[in-house]
This record gives sequence, structure tokens and C-alpha cells, in this order.
Amino acid sequence: MIERYTPKKIGAIWKDEEKFRRFLEIEILLCEAQEKFNQIPKGVSKVIRKKTKLSLKKIKEIEEQTHHDIVAFINQISSSLGRYSQYLHFGLTSSDLLDTTLAWQIKDATKIILSDLTLLMGEVKKKAFKFKNTLCVARTHGVHAEIYSFGLKFAYLYNDLKEEYQLLQKSLRFVCTGKISGAVGTFAYLQPRIEEYICKKIGINYSPISTQIVSRERFAYYLSLLALIGATLERFATEVRHLHRTEVEEAKEPFYKGQKGSSSMPHKQNPIVSERICGLARLLRGYMITAFENINLWHERDISLSSGERIIIPDATIVLDYMIQKMIEIVKNLRVNPQNMLKNIELNRGLIYSQKLLLKLMEKGLPRVKAYDLVQDISLKVVNQGLDFKTQIFKDRRIRKYLTTKELEEIINPYEHLKRIDKIYKRIFA
Repeated sequence: MIERYTPKKIGAIWKDEEKFRRFLEIEILLCEAQEKFNQIPKGVSKVIRKKTKLSLKKIKEIEEQTHHDIVAFINQISSSLGRYSQYLHFGLTSSDLLDTTLAWQIKDATKIILSDLTLLMGEVKKKAFKFKNTLCVARTHGVHAEIYSFGLKFAYLYNDLKEEYQLLQKSLRFVCTGKISGAVGTFAYLQPRIEEYICKKIGINYSPISTQIVSRERFAYYLSLLALIGATLERFATEVRHLHRTEVEEAKEPFYKGQKGSSSMPHKQNPIVSERICGLARLLRGYMITAFENINLWHERDISLSSGERIIIPDATIVLDYMIQKMIEIVKNLRVNPQNMLKNIELNRGLIYSQKLLLKLMEKGLPRVKAYDLVQDISLKVVNQGLDFKTQIFKDRRIRKYLTTKELEEIINPYEHLKRIDKIYKRIFA
């Protein structure tokens, strides 16, 4: 991933230096396990740990000749080990290092993502409670629907993030799975307990069965979850973009001192971070598709998955973590305009109370079809003639036949729509 969108902490996990460091640790653990089970002399692993000099520069130079990064890695570290190099990579194939390291990196990257998701959920929860009783208008199809709580927008986001957090956390048992089973997964040269020892040491699971690789269903599922979380962030970013519009202006992205919105229009304050999140969510969905394509391989493995996978898995974790951090910034510093929310509610001239009127008429014994036609007749007159819905229902004889002034006032009380909001909050935050 380009530096612009790479948080340092998660980016460090995917650097080449870190990858080769983990390769080396697995090689050392292989020796440890063999020592434990009396297959090689005691102390070999300690010597290798002490004497090995890892050089990324030299590995790259060797790889220019070998065209094989694992061979280049083994050749480079062997040069500093003398006779102890005979114990390196015994019974392993390249994918034993690659897949086990990848599972290890995913585990550590996901911990960072989960940590940042927790921070985001905390900020979202704060806003949910802060704006719990802030009136706004809900929109369906982009059109005014009914009275809403601005806090519910955050509560809705919080609930989805909470569910997705749990899915991602639970996925690690399935996704973070290593293999130390040899060229085609038969344990021809190493016992299964070697694999179990190494995977336990680095905190991942081992696959009950593998070929030359672990099944790629694991990574397709993982990328699906990352894309899913990205889509949730995208949805809320889209909400911010709509609310940021000049015609709406109910909530706006933060705009900092010295920030510029346009190279040509000095007045501009654009929702650029929300737009960026939407764009990156598309990228995550593309990575997900590639991950599914990687499931289908020839026999016990071909290498068609490798090139794409070296990009999509590191980048997907980096991109999602970046999106989460940016969403924290948006939510924390969102500029909210409750006055404009009230102003926008009034734009529909009371039409948003039409369903409540409909239901009240039904309670009074009017059949639904007749009640609906009556309320629609008034509503269309309000729309087409620029009238006020509240005024019209108070003076309409057909309505007054069934409803008193007090009952009509209850219908147009906006807070009546939020009378059960505590129940919703209890469901989510209890």
C-alpha cells in the first residue's frame, strides 16, 4: 500500500524485514522442536539464534540470481552459520514458511484492527448518547420520511460495528492457521507434533490437513469480513457526505485551521475524508474478489495465487485500519447543526406526520383504505399547492369528525416518535 494510506503500526507488520525476521524465528523454532523430541543435538537453536546475521540487502541481491525469495533467505542466513546451517529448513517447503508467517502476520494485524475498532466504537457510542434526543428527519429514498433521532444514526453504526467486531475476532481461529507439513502436506520428513509445537509458540492454529498450502477459503473469508467492515464505514461516510451538502448542512466533516478545500474556490469545505473512505471501500471489495479467485488451484497447489496474495492481504489490513482511524477522526470532530435539522424538518410542512394521522384514524374505526385515501388527499393538496399539513388537518371537517384538537396536537408532537428510543438503546448498549 502507498505510504499515504499506511498507518505506521500496522504497516510495520508487512515490511520485508519483518517478514524475513519471522521466517528466521520459524526456522529457529523448528530446531527447538527437533531438539525437544531428540531429533537433533541440544543447543542448536540457541546457536542459530545467536549467530544468524539477517541482511535484507543481501537477500535481495541473492534473489536477483535465484529468482526465489525463500532460497535467497536460506542462502543468506546460512552464510553466517557454518556447519549449523545443516539444520536449517529440514523437511520444509517454501509454503511452510510463507503460510505460517502469513497467518502470524494476519493475527498481529487483526489485533491492531480490533483495537482501533474498539476506539471507533467508543467515539460512536459517545455521539449516540449525546444526540439521543436531537430531532432530525429520517429519509428514505432520499425523501423526508418521519421524525428521527440523530443519535440513532450512531447507534445503528455502533450495532453493526459491534457485530462485525465479534465476527472478525472469532474468524482468527479459522483464518490464522499455519502448516509445517512439507512439500505436499504429508509430513513425510517431520512429525505432526513439530507443526503443533511451532504454531503454538507463535500463537496460531495448525491446519488439520494441508497440501503444499493451507486452503485459501480461509483468506477469502477473512477478506470478506474486512470488505464487510469497510462497507459499513462506507455507508456512514456516505451519510456524512449527504448531511454535509449545502442544501442539507446538518452535519459536516471537521475542517481544520489552515486546511484548504479547493485550489480554485476559497470558500470550499468538502467532505474529502468521507469520500476517501468510500473510495477505499471499493478497493477492499476488489481484494475480496481476488481472494475468492485464489481458492481454485491446480491439484495440490500452483503459484497463480501468490502474486495477488502478496498485495491483497497486507493492503486490505492496512487500508481497513486506515479507514477506521479516519472514521474515528470524523466521528470525534463531526460538526453537528441541530438548528438546521429543525429547519429541515419544517421543509415538508408537516407531511411527516401523515402516517401517525393515518393510524389514529384507523384506531377510531375508519377502514385503512379509506383512512389512507383521506390522508393522501390532504397530503397531495399540501404538496401541490404549497400548503401546511398541520393547518389543513386542523380545519378539515372529515378529520375533525374523528379527532379532537388535543388528539391532533399529539399527532404533530415530534417527540412522540421517540417515546420508545430508550428500549432501542437498551437493546444495543445494555
